[in-house]
Amino acid sequence: MEVIRLAGRPSRHATASMNSSAADLLARVRVGDEEAFRLIFERYARPVIGFIFLMVNCRDLAEELAQETFVRAYRAIDSLRDDARLSTWLFGIARNVAREGLRRRLRDVRRSVELDSPKAREAHDLAPAPDGRLLDKELNDAIGRALSSLDEDKRLVFALKVYQQRSYEEIAEITGFSAAKVRNDLHRARAEMRRRLKPFLGERR
Repeated sequence: MEVIRLAGRPSRHATASMNSSAADLLARVRVGDEEAFRLIFERYARPVIGFIFLMVNCRDLAEELAQETFVRAYRAIDSLRDDARLSTWLFGIARNVAREGLRRRLRDVRRSVELDSPKAREAHDLAPAPDGRLLDKELNDAIGRALSSLDEDKRLVFALKVYQQRSYEEIAEITGFSAAKVRNDLHRARAEMRRRLKPFLGERR
């Protein structure tokens, strides 16, 4: 199967994608219908790219890792349980791919520059987030820095809950965390984001 391009332009099949259930598309993919997988891609590409972007904070890397996510999903489609939610399964793959991508990127940075040098700081792409069209650049950059400051677990939970609107149960399934850890990490992530964004939100101690 060709690697699917990550273009934001929907194909002529986009309407069919909206009208087909995930179960129908999966059934078609499992009997070798590659067009059905393209429809799955068109339905879920944007949220997957957005989710990975919030994890890696680099638009080009997010698109590259999203493509890897769908390649892995295609190869592993037969491992998806019939009772599993397709989107939850995809986000689980995206989580693993993003973590691997971050580790590779960190190793590359460590090999090329000292971690406290200006080049290392410039390695973080603070391009506007997918939902940032209404935010001015200064606030948008501050949100990017605040997200980057969270540890990996908290950033993962925060991105899934706040940006992807996933339920606590879905987040637990995607991450493998307990429900208690999901709630605790989300509480701490929100507190940390509020603290870092106080100057932009007009809050005072």
